[in-house]
Amino acid sequence: MKRVLLILALVPAAAFAQPREYFGAIAYSPRTGAHGWSNDHPSRANAEKAALANCRKFAKDCQALVWFKNACGALAVGTKGYGWAWGEKQAAAEIEALKNCSQHTLGCSVQRLVCTTR
Repeated sequence: MKRVLLILALVPAAAFAQPREYFGAIAYSPRTGAHGWSNDHPSRANAEKAALANCRKFAKDCQALVWFKNACGALAVGTKGYGWAWGEKQAAAEIEALKNCSQHTLGCSVQRLVCTTR
């Protein structure tokens, strides 16, 4: 009769944990051009709240434009309008924000780019 040796290894629970979710947001005031941002918050709501609070230090009419999870967000502003976007990489967020902005106005440039820890 053969004997079988069974070896049990203890694997830490962290090895099976889901990747952490980090949220960020950008808020903007179309009237004044003020903007606020946040990153690495545990929820969308927290990220938007922080971005709005940062923007409202400079303007009362701030609105949360974009939120993102484990990604980047960008705000592009032109002469008479703005655009925003998010993307998994910085370049994607910037390109899409510029594209969205240019559909509404001329002279668009990225005013804010924010990424979460990934």
